[in-house]
Amino acid sequence: MARLIHLNGPSGIGKSTVARRYADLHPGVLDLDADQVVTMIGGWRTAFWDTLPAARRLALAMAETHLRAGHDVVMPQLVAKVEQAERFEEAARAAGGEYVEIMLAAPRSQAKARFAARGYHAAADAMAELGGPVVLDRIHDHVAEYLPLRPQCTVLDTGGLDADETCAKVAEIVARRAAAEAPRARNGDQTGNAPPSPA
Repeated sequence: MARLIHLNGPSGIGKSTVARRYADLHPGVLDLDADQVVTMIGGWRTAFWDTLPAARRLALAMAETHLRAGHDVVMPQLVAKVEQAERFEEAARAAGGEYVEIMLAAPRSQAKARFAARGYHAAADAMAELGGPVVLDRIHDHVAEYLPLRPQCTVLDTGGLDADETCAKVAEIVARRAAAEAPRARNGDQTGNAPPSPA
């Protein structure tokens, strides 16, 4: 079963770097960063946040296409609203795939230091215009409120990990999910329900 691997987490936590490395290590996996898709849409530099919803819709359409072909997709994208995560989940299911959400986390002080140290990013200017560190604190608060509403989301503490180690942990989580799904897939059931009794 193809998987939509959603790397969630606060801005600057390392989602895009880990996604790129994951794709490099897994041939056929699509690294689908909506923040890069947004740069293909005219006007994004002056209206980043207005353009982002369209980029997410395009990214989901691309994800469905790749999943239908039987290939995994890794999507680094901050989401702190349940309805947005559910759209990702629905797109994966529509393509006959599985949705795997992994929240990359770290102590707030360390996460903010990473954000300050990262290189150019498409959302950098937009974040700065909204207040930079103030907005980042708000994002961390929103993520903290979001997580209890998403018990199916796996939280990965990256505080003591570099990008390669984080990538390896992501691969372990995906492998565990695949192993857990294998018995149901062999029984022709992908819903979590028990297979029907023989007639």
